[in-house]
Amino acid sequence: MRRNRKAKIVATLGPASGDLETISALFEAGVDMFRFNFSHGSHEDHRARHEIVRSLETKYGRPVAILCDLQGPKIRLGTFNGDSAVLTEGSQFVLDRDQTPGDATRVYLPHPELFEVVKAGQNLLFDDGKIRVSIESNSGDRIVTRVTTGGKISNRKGVNVPDAILPIPAMTPKDLVDLEFALSLGVDWVALSFVQQVSDIEDARKIIGDRALIQSKIEKPAAMLDIDAICKASDSVMVARGDLGVELPISQVPRAQKEIIRVSRKYGRPTIVATHMLESMTESPMPTRAEASDVANAIYEGADAVMLSAESASGKNPVRAVQMMDSIIKEVESDPVYRTLLDAQQVAPRPTPEDAICNALRDTTAAIKAAGTVTYTKSGSTSMSAARVRPTTSILSITPELKTARRLAWVWGIHSIVGGKDVHSVDDMVSEAIAAAVHEGFAKKGDYITISAGLPFGESGTTNLLHIATVK
Repeated sequence: MRRNRKAKIVATLGPASGDLETISALFEAGVDMFRFNFSHGSHEDHRARHEIVRSLETKYGRPVAILCDLQGPKIRLGTFNGDSAVLTEGSQFVLDRDQTPGDATRVYLPHPELFEVVKAGQNLLFDDGKIRVSIESNSGDRIVTRVTTGGKISNRKGVNVPDAILPIPAMTPKDLVDLEFALSLGVDWVALSFVQQVSDIEDARKIIGDRALIQSKIEKPAAMLDIDAICKASDSVMVARGDLGVELPISQVPRAQKEIIRVSRKYGRPTIVATHMLESMTESPMPTRAEASDVANAIYEGADAVMLSAESASGKNPVRAVQMMDSIIKEVESDPVYRTLLDAQQVAPRPTPEDAICNALRDTTAAIKAAGTVTYTKSGSTSMSAARVRPTTSILSITPELKTARRLAWVWGIHSIVGGKDVHSVDDMVSEAIAAAVHEGFAKKGDYITISAGLPFGESGTTNLLHIATVK
């Protein structure tokens, strides 16, 4: 089952899409990776969905990627008398350590770490940014603020702190339990929420090891301040526009999205653009024109994948949403301007044999008008490096490792299959590459294909070979 597009689709599973019939329909409609959102659902819910997704591999003969998205640290207010209060613009509002219910003048803040770092002049946002306050003073047990945007506030609403790096780990005790469960299932990717600095990724990698790859969700202004180092330390990146759009001025989000994609591409890290992509399709059978343009723009910008959240997890039209996203991507990729933009965004090769080979692979493929590009990879690195340079053809990635094939399933342009176990010479490699290219629909008699691999075969990090073959 080959996708007739290079950019990929990620869909979140949930109450509206947890059964075999719907998950199968989503995959047939175009989903390349399924997201399990651990902010919702029980472990048994996720286990059942995991078994269904893995069964698709047997049914369709295609590797499928699974992303475990951890909830991350959530900062919340305490409770209010009568369950809510109205904050008036210009009034004083205090956050303190008194656990009694609050009112329009004060509320309990059950997060001592905030008292340690916030200071006068900084801002706090409540309820996804609907209410904003400016900090006037912090005595260590009382944070005195002035309301700049008022409104009704209710129990345990979320708190965003855009102006400070909080001394809290990216993974909570709940996340650690969820992570071990997800790894025991065999998920392919783990998404870290609210990454603030490189140490968040390093701490996670000590736990995860090589059991899964790490995706950093960029949703904090602090992460944007060190975006180069965070992208470099990650295996992939998600532009998580929900919380990013709360903590950053909304006018800055499009620019931030472009910067994250650009920097990720520089380091060869695949990117997902997420949140509110086809939000109206949660209820409506059709998206708005603005939403269609939003999806299209993410593809024009060079993103590897676009993601559905509530649209596929709890919406009324999960399969239709995937079909719509699929059609938008195909329309963009049929536009000659898309290729022009990809070429204009081309990044310089890193000083490695792998990048030198993959850049030559891209140029050779274009020069001889090859029908397909074939990469042999064990860890996935060669195929990701090939995807980084955005060749003119799709990439047929051949790997002896099923886990690698799954991990690559959502990366731009990659059609991943398991193979290469019996390749011991260049002749073996060429024969298998040609057979696979024909079988998978990449090439026919008389076509050229370009092949990259490493000698000796089967060793990671040895990409040093570029070969042109003719299908006979």
